[in-house]
Amino acid sequence: MDTRVRHRRISVGKVEVFYREAGADGAPVVLLPHGYPGSSYEFRNLMPRLADRWRLIAPDFPGAGYSETPDDFDYSFDGYAGFLDSFVEALDIARFALYLHDFGSPIGARLAIRAPARIAALIIQNGDIPYEDALGPKYADIEKTWTLPVPEMRKQLAEAINEETFKEEFLNDVRPELAACIPPDLWKLHWSLMTPRRKEVAIDLIAGLKQNRAWFPQHREYLREHRPPTLIVWGPHDHYMPEKSARAYLRDLPDAELHLLDGGHWLLETNLDEVVALVRDFLGRVHAHAG
Repeated sequence: MDTRVRHRRISVGKVEVFYREAGADGAPVVLLPHGYPGSSYEFRNLMPRLADRWRLIAPDFPGAGYSETPDDFDYSFDGYAGFLDSFVEALDIARFALYLHDFGSPIGARLAIRAPARIAALIIQNGDIPYEDALGPKYADIEKTWTLPVPEMRKQLAEAINEETFKEEFLNDVRPELAACIPPDLWKLHWSLMTPRRKEVAIDLIAGLKQNRAWFPQHREYLREHRPPTLIVWGPHDHYMPEKSARAYLRDLPDAELHLLDGGHWLLETNLDEVVALVRDFLGRVHAHAG
C-alpha cells in the first residue's frame, strides 16, 4: 500500500490551488482544512499514518501556503466555505469525514451545513468553538479590538501579525518539554510565505471573528440537529481553546467521544501517535467504506 503524500495543483474557479493527497482513489475520504497561521503543512505527518485505509486531502486556502492569492477572492469564513465546496466538487468527492481544527472549524462547519448528507463524520481537534462562554482567555485580547473604530482595529491587528507572534501561536500554552517537540519550521515557513497582500488577508480573517460570533447559533443548530458521528480529541494546554472549550461541544453532541490529551493546540506535532490511534479506531467504526 502506497501511503506517500503527493503534492498537487488544481484550478478551482480562477484560483490555482495547492493540495496534499495520500491514499488510494477509491478509499473513503477525509478532508483536512487547515487553521491559522498555517497551511496543509500541518497535516504532513498525519496523512501517511492513515493513508493505508483512507484518502486524505488537505488543500491550502487561497491566500495561504502554496495556493494563489487572488485580489478578487472573498477572504472570509463564508468565502472559504464556498471555496471548499467548489474544491470538493472539482475533485468529485461526494462524501467525506471532516477534520476541524482552529479556523478550519467554522469554515468546515459552514461546508457541512451546505450539504449535511455529505458528512460521514467529524473529528474536532482544538477547533474554534461556537460557544461564547467557553472560549479561552486569549480570545479576550481579540475581543478588545472590537470596540475600536475599524481603521484602528485593523491597525492593531496588523501590528500583531509578525514572526514572533506566529511563534507564540504555535507554542501557545504548552510546557517546555512539549514546546521542544514543535518544530520552528512551522512559524519560519509560514512567515516566509507572508506578503503584504496576505497580511491584509490575515487581518480580514481575524477581524471577521466579530461577525462570526453572530453565526454561532447556526453552527450549534447543525450539530444539535444532525449529530454526525464525532470524535473530539483535544489538547487542553491552549490559551484559545482550553478544556472547557472541548467539553462545550457535548451540549449539542452528547454522544461524541471526547479525549483530552496531554498537549496543546497543535497536537499533531506533540501527540501524533495518540491522535493517530484514536482517529484510526474512530474512522474504522464510522467511515470504513467509500460511498
